Amino acid sequence: MKKISLDPLKEWFGYTRRERRSSFILLLIIAAVAGIRFIVPDRQMNIEIIPLGDTISSMDGNQAKSTIIPDQKSRQGKIIKPARILDLNKCDSAALEALPGIGPVLSARIIRYRNLLGGYAVVNQLKEVYGLPEETYDLVSGSLKADPGDVRKININLADYRQLIRLPYFERYEVTAILKYRELKGKVVGIDELVENGVIDTGKVKKVKWYLEFGSTISP
Repeated sequence: MKKISLDPLKEWFGYTRRERRSSFILLLIIAAVAGIRFIVPDRQMNIEIIPLGDTISSMDGNQAKSTIIPDQKSRQGKIIKPARILDLNKCDSAALEALPGIGPVLSARIIRYRNLLGGYAVVNQLKEVYGLPEETYDLVSGSLKADPGDVRKININLADYRQLIRLPYFERYEVTAILKYRELKGKVVGIDELVENGVIDTGKVKKVKWYLEFGSTISP
């Protein structure tokens, strides 16, 4: 078998022995790098598109940090205000009309009944307002509050018939009974006394207790 001579190939490249060794090492390195690229997948790059408005606002980093409140900024950049609780004894008709399901007629009735009562002691007294649907009450009750300390109280030892009958929870016969009992007794100490003596019914206590006080029999 005829031996193939590599001399012409060596002469064509013109490499010395040292250069051939360096070239072989370089080829090994290239092969190793190429093998790593096949074994390890390329890292996925996610491109995020930043709106122009956000880019401009980010130019002043200190100002952005001072004005953006966590969990209170919407995607449109508007600050979300917490829901406001409306005080039934201090709000006006315009504030009531802003609630869902309450228009001018219902808001007027709510305020009129508030004046008649002398103020709302609890929110569920709204159910007593004429024409207020149960569904509407369920919608608005969570946005309302009432403080019993704001109601106008009636001194049962000083009030006359007109003042007592104005409270919508009292019937005429109950007012008459209270006045007669007071005339005989001289002074009513507390609401339990009226219940024990059959002047008012036990079921009525829960409603009228917020509006009665038992002070002196002498006007200041």
